[in-house]
Amino acid sequence: MKRTILLSLGLVVLLGSCVSKKKYTAIQASNETLKTKLDEANRALGDCNSQKSVLDARLAEIQNKNQHLQDQIGQLNNTNAALLNNVGQMATLSAKEAENLEKSLEQIKEQDLRIRTLHDALTKKDSVTLALVVNLKSALGNLNDTDVVVNVEKSVVFISLSDKMVFSSGSTTISPRAKDVLAKVATVVNAKPDMEVLVEGHTDNVPVSKECIKDNWDLSVQRAVAITRVLQKDYAVAPGRITAGGRSEYVPLVANDTPENRSTNRRTRIVILPKMDQFYGMIEDGLKQAEQLENK
Repeated sequence: MKRTILLSLGLVVLLGSCVSKKKYTAIQASNETLKTKLDEANRALGDCNSQKSVLDARLAEIQNKNQHLQDQIGQLNNTNAALLNNVGQMATLSAKEAENLEKSLEQIKEQDLRIRTLHDALTKKDSVTLALVVNLKSALGNLNDTDVVVNVEKSVVFISLSDKMVFSSGSTTISPRAKDVLAKVATVVNAKPDMEVLVEGHTDNVPVSKECIKDNWDLSVQRAVAITRVLQKDYAVAPGRITAGGRSEYVPLVANDTPENRSTNRRTRIVILPKMDQFYGMIEDGLKQAEQLENK
């Protein structure tokens, strides 16, 4: 064994001594080239590994999104199945249930139509009221007087005339100044023949001590009638449009505890309002028009 090893070493030394320097240099150069290529290959391998990591991350992200989409698709499928089930249940309604449902829908439709028609009629009435107020204030524009007040409450026009302007104390005789105001009111009222006129007399709570007037009821009614006569006879307001009424002391604006307050409560109101039969007529006309449109 030892002889074999020694023989081998001798051969290596012998062979080594046989390689020329030129070949040895060539072998070294080739070795360096191979080493350089190995380094380049290692760097390329590192770049590939980095790119693989990025691609792996993107793949994981795409897989997560795909899973989310799959979950959404599952939810949509469940919803669709529920809807189809509901449709199936609706399709199995009995003939009687379907008839009842149709009647209910028709009733709702009719109610909605009535509401819209009533709203249109109220809007029309409000427009008429607004025009009436504008005309009244224009006609009374020259009267810068707190004894004449025009206002609107719930689409009704009220003209309030103070007692001291219209009547003297305890009297039913109308003053010339009040007649000037009534003439202007009558001009506007006559231009609105579709409106009704209510004349209200109001007093304070002081008892009346005159033989021709029994009490405050009597006084308030007589004053309302006196104004009604002037509107009819002097300014040609149709009597069929006028109502005269007395409210006595029972609708005060303020407490009857001072002379000033009692003076405030002594007043006459002229109320201008649409005729109720015409108002209901507007509603009926609207319903007829709506019915005609439905039948077309």
